[in-house]
Amino acid sequence: MREAGFTLIETVAVLAIVAGLAALALPHWPHGTTRPQLEAYALDIASLLKADRSAALRTRGRVETLLNSGQRLVVSGAGAGEVRLPDDVAFDAIVAETCSGRANGSAIDFLPSGMSCGGSIALARPGAAYHVRVNWLTGGVEVVAADAPR
Repeated sequence: MREAGFTLIETVAVLAIVAGLAALALPHWPHGTTRPQLEAYALDIASLLKADRSAALRTRGRVETLLNSGQRLVVSGAGAGEVRLPDDVAFDAIVAETCSGRANGSAIDFLPSGMSCGGSIALARPGAAYHVRVNWLTGGVEVVAADAPR
């Protein structure tokens, strides 16, 4: 009487076929931004904003953090670097138009006193969103998960 089951050769053949299909399919699998990566982008932007605020206090001069939604870029006015966002991350900013003196309001300004013009930068991808908020009175910067209760 013969027992039912698979031989070692049959099992190895099936595993080889599955591995071959996976090798063909994985390069075409969408590689999107994960939730931790999105949070890291938000923290990088917050760090850049804090560096600009510190530079405004240190130099006793106005420092402007530029926001370019077309190029998906946040650039430090104090030379602290830049943060470039990937295409799958939605980028939106709300800033005071009158404070920056720019017609399109594409900057967050930090004043020599440490105050700022304030603003909010929203980063989102399906299933996750973060806001980087700059308080106009204190110039303080905070990162808030958009789905967190208020």
